[in-house]
Amino acid sequence: MPTDVFENLKQELRRGALTLAVLSQLRVERYGYTLRVALSDLGLEIEEGTLYPLLRRLESQGLLVSEWREEDRRNKRFYRLSPEGEATLDRLLAEWRSINSSLERTL
Repeated sequence: MPTDVFENLKQELRRGALTLAVLSQLRVERYGYTLRVALSDLGLEIEEGTLYPLLRRLESQGLLVSEWREEDRRNKRFYRLSPEGEATLDRLLAEWRSINSSLERTL
């Protein structure tokens, strides 16, 4: 398999998983850097150039709310799930578990 085909398939696979991981980590309010660290600590590396557009997209879809606040004399944008985001996360987790269970049986 050519490397570019593999890389494209890997990116597709990661995209949905990262969205689910970001939503799950934003049950607790975080700003971008602490979110990246939390995901990294769990073994999911995410680049800033991927994370921040994802956060903006999720917020524009109504799944996140954000607020600018000053912390350590710096303005930081804090994100958390909206009520719609919480409901969507619950539904996505159920779907993820169903797919994962089927894949485990298949593989």
